[in-house]
Amino acid sequence: MSGRVNAFENLSELPAFDVKPKAQKPVAKEAVERVADENNFPSRQARKVAARKARLYRTGRNRHFGIKATDATIERYYRLADERKVTLCVLLEMALDALEKEGSGG
Repeated sequence: MSGRVNAFENLSELPAFDVKPKAQKPVAKEAVERVADENNFPSRQARKVAARKARLYRTGRNRHFGIKATDATIERYYRLADERKVTLCVLLEMALDALEKEGSGG
């Protein structure tokens, strides 16, 4: 039976194949930021949103209701809840009550 010879079997024994990788020099952060700005690369940093105080209320409401909205809508919603000093759910209930009271306008 004639087997094939593995051409790469003994390469690790040769000095030419025992090369250590070159250490890379660190790139200055300012240079990276400059190149990113020049080429309009988007940032992967999280957007800075105004910090809100924690909202923790024991109300018996245990169902999650998540929706997507614009930043402006979310800020408006939180502002209205803060002005009325009510929970987010109570504000939603107030809005739904007002819509039902108004009747079907669609």
